[in-house]
Amino acid sequence: MPNGDDGYDVIVVGAGNAALSAAMAAKEICGSVLVVEKAPEFFRGGNTYFTGGIIRFAFNGIEDIKEVIPDMSPTEEASVDVGSYPESQFYDDMMRVTQGLSDPELAQILVSQSLPTMKWLRERGVRFVLSFGRQAFKDGDKYRFWGGLLVEAVGAGKGLSDQQFDIAKRDGIDVRYSTEGVSLLRGDDGSVSGLRVLGPGGYEDIQGRSVVLASGGFEANAEMRCRYLGPGWELVKVRGVPYNTGDGIRMALEAGAQAHGHWSSCHAVAWDMNAPAFGDRVITELFQKHSYPFGLIVNIEGNRFLDEGADFRNYTYVTYGRALLTQPQGVAFQIFDEKVKHLLRDEYHIPQVTMATADTIEELATRLDIDPQGLVKTIEEFNAAVRTDIPYNPTVKDGRHTEGITPPKSNWAETIDSPPYVGYAVTTGISFTFGGVKINNRGQVVTNAQEAIPGLYAAGEMVGGLFYYNYPGGSGLSAGMVFGRLAGTSAGQDAMALKD
Repeated sequence: MPNGDDGYDVIVVGAGNAALSAAMAAKEICGSVLVVEKAPEFFRGGNTYFTGGIIRFAFNGIEDIKEVIPDMSPTEEASVDVGSYPESQFYDDMMRVTQGLSDPELAQILVSQSLPTMKWLRERGVRFVLSFGRQAFKDGDKYRFWGGLLVEAVGAGKGLSDQQFDIAKRDGIDVRYSTEGVSLLRGDDGSVSGLRVLGPGGYEDIQGRSVVLASGGFEANAEMRCRYLGPGWELVKVRGVPYNTGDGIRMALEAGAQAHGHWSSCHAVAWDMNAPAFGDRVITELFQKHSYPFGLIVNIEGNRFLDEGADFRNYTYVTYGRALLTQPQGVAFQIFDEKVKHLLRDEYHIPQVTMATADTIEELATRLDIDPQGLVKTIEEFNAAVRTDIPYNPTVKDGRHTEGITPPKSNWAETIDSPPYVGYAVTTGISFTFGGVKINNRGQVVTNAQEAIPGLYAAGEMVGGLFYYNYPGGSGLSAGMVFGRLAGTSAGQDAMALKD
């Protein structure tokens, strides 16, 4: 508890990656920091717990990577070709996949602070490793990584969350579980002066000099999904926690915050058709199915409806995850043959997977409830269209494409003709929403008049303006870290200024 009766220096709402990054940053400056977590302790960690833990950040070569992973062995270093991912490429990727709509100032902060923030987290005690199992392919005697994405937290998302909670405990950050933020407390001058909560003991007003809202989007709120994302979105599965129901966004808007970003869009993925309605804390992210560039995606009629090889999966899986909802019954099937099965990610091998195998395409279709004639026709036309004269290389955009069919496949087109065949049933799983509130370059929440609301800051999924239509894989966690650290630092500085 804070000293005296004047409350906490900083109150952080939420307990995912962004919130804990904010709390850690604030505690470097302040004496007392409180984290308010809506979930009970067993379900702590927000959506971070359900991620793969892979983080996108700019780097210039292996030396930058070694600063993030200082315990990398010489043998490990010799086995990889990490290349480089300069800030200019990260920024270009942000703008390319968001159709040029990403807020330039926020995008630049994300890009320029991504590596420094990774180093900061490492210094605070978070450990990282190279992502061999999810992002690497052997090319000659070297492992190469897809699309500038090569580092993950030890233990994936669960490991990242656990490590951050360990640091919070070590640093003396208070955490209250099963405590829901209800409304912001305001002083007569309009400044935020604390938080009204509903906890196990009922309602309580907690005084605080600064409040950081980092409680996620509205992806777990079926009514808000349908209202903002559109009809049908109330039916999708939620990849993460059931607690992200837009509470922080609502509180900020009630305080006069400017709504910002792409409210009618979200991050979604191809998710196992029979996964539970909300995330499973044992399976976590492994219900996702991201190896589709090496096969075909068809609907129940057996028809393809998108270009599986348009780009690295890091840049397409969000839009393709949403596209599944547009298909009959909101389901689709990923089809592979024996030639590419060794390329499938670990998530395809869990016992809970919804899949079928068969020695013929007709039998596979029957087992998956796909129209057999439709699937056979699609496979035959696809096989005839593959440019087999172009070498197949899963480590790069190889240009091995189809000709004469719609939709085309632009890369990694491989004939499906080697049994046994395998198919995986997938549907849309929502990760987080893109709409939120506007912040300035200090992480302060601003009004429609572009004025900062004194004492109020935001980070993580509830910050709008970064992602539109799509996002570069791994940038959600990096955005949480970067803007969490920014908001926590500013909140801490301003809280201490009020004490002077």
